Amino acid sequence: MRNWTLKQAEPLRRWKVGCVAITKVSECVLESGLDAPSEDEGFLGQASCDALLAIDWLRPDFVTEKGEVRLAFHALVVETPTRRIVVDTCVGNDKRRSQQPFWDQLGLPFLESFAAAGFTREGIDNVVCTHLHVDHVGWNTMKLDGRWVPTFPNARYLLGRTEYAHCLGMTSTGSDGDSLHPVVFVEDSIRPVFDAGLVDLVQSDHRICDEVRLIPTHGHTPGHVSVLIESEGRRAIITGDTIHHPCQLRHPDWALRADTDQGVAIATRERLLDNNAGNRTLFIGTHWAGRSSGYIERAGQTYRLV
Repeated sequence: MRNWTLKQAEPLRRWKVGCVAITKVSECVLESGLDAPSEDEGFLGQASCDALLAIDWLRPDFVTEKGEVRLAFHALVVETPTRRIVVDTCVGNDKRRSQQPFWDQLGLPFLESFAAAGFTREGIDNVVCTHLHVDHVGWNTMKLDGRWVPTFPNARYLLGRTEYAHCLGMTSTGSDGDSLHPVVFVEDSIRPVFDAGLVDLVQSDHRICDEVRLIPTHGHTPGHVSVLIESEGRRAIITGDTIHHPCQLRHPDWALRADTDQGVAIATRERLLDNNAGNRTLFIGTHWAGRSSGYIERAGQTYRLV
């Protein structure tokens, strides 16, 4: 089984895609070792240290020299000529996550990093959650005077209609014993933005502006989306958890225990890779550490990141 260790946030990183700027604001990194694959492993049961070390291009960004997985948690700020959009909002501070002690009651300087990158909470126009899991919705809200309030008070929060219905369905039948379960985080990270009247439920192919739209990448969850940026003949895709870790380029059939439908998740991943291999689409991984990005190339029957 893995023993996850919380590491400090990573440096700011920026990309340009035509007239669109994308900025990575890091919250934290988790590193983990694994003695042997385990069917109940919460990440990727097949991803033993030896299997990861066999993929030499994963080091040093995505895997340590010992074969330990590195998973990053960051928000991506997408700046177009007309909008500032935050994609995914990490884990958040002050939140009870007793089943995952490395995330329990965090007090990390994410908002300070956000400000240092040149952004204000009030200056965000949209917040996009690729899906409603605990590590993608946390900074939707912040604690102020003992209450959960929207972190980005002037933003419209764009939540997938299918994803939200799935989340509510799980909430009505679940318990807080599973820290990925919506009942854990709906009350502190989702309901307050509804109560503030800031939520728009959108379709999985919703267009946010001329340069940015959602694309359906279902499987990890029923309403999971990725974010496509197109500007001046250039393209980028923010993956969400469709490609949770770059080792899934080499092994697209490696699925997460947390995937709602592993078969659909694998098929979606394979289709996304096949459609974009060699076409110079920049992939930016929501959980990819280090450089966090690259282009997809074919490597025999699978793929690699360059």
